[in-house]
Amino acid sequence: MVSLNYSNAHLLIVGGTGFIGRWVVKAGLEYGYTVSVLSLNTPNLSKRIDGVEYFVADLLDKESVAIALREKKFSHVINLGGFINHCQFKDGGRDIIDVHFIGVLNLVDSLNWDYLESFIQIGSSDEYGNTSSPQSEDQIVSPISCYSVGKLASGQFLQMLSRTEGFPAIILRLFLVYGPGQGDNRFLPQMILGCLNDQEFPVSLGEQIRDFCYIEDIVEGIFLALTSNNSFGEVINLASGSPTSIRSVVEKVNNLIGYGKPKFGEIDYRPGENMSLFADIQKARECLQWSPKIDLDKGLKKTISKYAMKR
Repeated sequence: MVSLNYSNAHLLIVGGTGFIGRWVVKAGLEYGYTVSVLSLNTPNLSKRIDGVEYFVADLLDKESVAIALREKKFSHVINLGGFINHCQFKDGGRDIIDVHFIGVLNLVDSLNWDYLESFIQIGSSDEYGNTSSPQSEDQIVSPISCYSVGKLASGQFLQMLSRTEGFPAIILRLFLVYGPGQGDNRFLPQMILGCLNDQEFPVSLGEQIRDFCYIEDIVEGIFLALTSNNSFGEVINLASGSPTSIRSVVEKVNNLIGYGKPKFGEIDYRPGENMSLFADIQKARECLQWSPKIDLDKGLKKTISKYAMKR
């Protein structure tokens, strides 16, 4: 963890009860921030962290957001709100766009800008769509889902505010983040649990090239961005920068655990799926002085050990 201390700063984490959010909350407390969390639902006791103030609001309901944040003076905001869903527009995609785009509008409209020093918007590698790899921030993006359109629209809105009204926003495009605490419905937890239980489980052929970055590295990058005043208005990739195939990751997990029977080819690729999505992270190195420290082998071992301990 980088050496920071912001004991006089008040940090709002939107979506602070999710996988990345809980890691960010714990890091914020360690850095010395006063931490508040805004979430859609009241978190149960198992998801609450001591020393954190929790607010509840629906980002799509402007009035509820305004009430939750009324008279609050946040110096820093990290927006992890929303959720991953690759459904098509006709199958509910409008709701996915709204929660990411309209949600940001309502959030920004409800904050007191007079005290705000930085606003970190968490974007997604999906915004690159079918562009060629390695994906870099200066590429013309080509989103292929409602989720990626919502993320992209949010980031472009914040960049516009930064250019025209001095709003202190930075957009971080995360690639595949993994680590302990991720939901069991996500790719790696499914693979790990399938192997630990010595089950047969379906996977695609695994030819997709992807970029996996361990959660501790991602959290460090987020907090470096939070105090990077020279990066307002910028889009910055956070990722490992090291391409690997999905099949290779499944085989690594399988070999590390020694059990499990992945059935390659039993899941189809998503329509329009980019078969090569991995990041150019030079901008993160230059703007944030950040680079990942935990390679895939070490990160997988750390993650698997946590799941094994729960058995």
